[in-house]
Amino acid sequence: MRGRAARPFVCVCVLLASIPTPQTPLQASLPPLHPGAAGHPTTGPQDVFHAFHPNLKFVRKFLKPLLIGELAPEEPSQDRGKNSQITEDFRVLRKTAEEMNLFKTNHMFFFLHLAHIVALESIGWFTIFYFGNGWIPTLITAFVLATSQAQAGWLQHDYGHLSVYRKPMWNHIAHKFVIGHLKGASANWWNHRHFQHHAKPNVFQKDPDVNMLHTFVLGRWQPIEYGKKKLKYLPYNHQHEYFFLIGPPLLIPVYFQYQIFMTMISRKDWVDLVWAISYYTRFFVTYIPFYGILGALLFLNFVRFLESHWFVWVTQMNHIVMEIDQEPYRDWFSSQLSATCNVEQSFFNDWFSGHLNFQIEHHLFPTMPRHNLHKVAPLVKSLCAKHGIDYQEKPLLRALLDIIRSLKKSGELWLDAYLHK
Repeated sequence: MRGRAARPFVCVCVLLASIPTPQTPLQASLPPLHPGAAGHPTTGPQDVFHAFHPNLKFVRKFLKPLLIGELAPEEPSQDRGKNSQITEDFRVLRKTAEEMNLFKTNHMFFFLHLAHIVALESIGWFTIFYFGNGWIPTLITAFVLATSQAQAGWLQHDYGHLSVYRKPMWNHIAHKFVIGHLKGASANWWNHRHFQHHAKPNVFQKDPDVNMLHTFVLGRWQPIEYGKKKLKYLPYNHQHEYFFLIGPPLLIPVYFQYQIFMTMISRKDWVDLVWAISYYTRFFVTYIPFYGILGALLFLNFVRFLESHWFVWVTQMNHIVMEIDQEPYRDWFSSQLSATCNVEQSFFNDWFSGHLNFQIEHHLFPTMPRHNLHKVAPLVKSLCAKHGIDYQEKPLLRALLDIIRSLKKSGELWLDAYLHK
């Protein structure tokens, strides 16, 4: 499916895959998929759908052919853990955020962010051009380009969430340019993974970000299950140690690179492939004159190696330390709070993490421009305090160290279950 209709439908399919279906066939239905739909006021996935779609009028016309019925209020739902009062309070909070214009973009912010990425790319080239390809200029340029790549990663994240422009089409075009031409990756690959993560964060078999391919065991449930079943693909009691060897160093240059290209080719996603090729063409045309073909290839992978460390530590400090379990069937607000935590605000933390230090607010409002996340944070804290929900916020260094502590704890749970259960 191509064209303007493809994007909303893809998002709907991702959400439907993560939404539990009713047990009874009497109304045999897709649950209500948009705010204002009939059906039970708290069991429909309205908050999930609203969170992903800034232009509800546009996507509603694509939903009409999909609606085959509605779940009556008296019908049972698998979402037994939902709290109706929290749901209603969260919808009031979202309405307040809209009235405060917190979904309105400051376009100068994103222009300057893109400009500083281009500036970093230019500084990297000029360093090699002026000082030559010795070890010191090469190392400096590699760190500059890794910084540019990390910051481009945060920018593509903004466009991918449709949080910059009012019209989704412009976000999609900018997303393909940034992730494709500036990073050499695939917008559709990213969307497919990331929307599943947002719909069901830290839920096994629904969030691809916790699918560790047997290299790590996470949370409490998984290590105990692996231990009871005597599964030992790796010595998980040492995972907090080998994490440094196969986690940050390999995720982007090995696993992501392979998965991205295999996905584009297998799905015949030629548009994204052309965008990605444009990045590699630009990179090699720029650096082969200084390093030769093999040298430029090694240089590229060294930049990826550096970027991968940055990416892994930032993205894992907000999630891997939180609850990771099977489907809990909670309301949207409670689900996001149990799976995310924040890092304290500072100019450096905001820049270093692409404002993902406000991970809680980002997960609750994924289409909100990131420069406004700190403004909605007090409202979220108040709602958490009202309902006794833990709102976790910590210093940056502690957040990074908690990753290792979490892996160590899960590894110990696995070893205990493996030996004694």
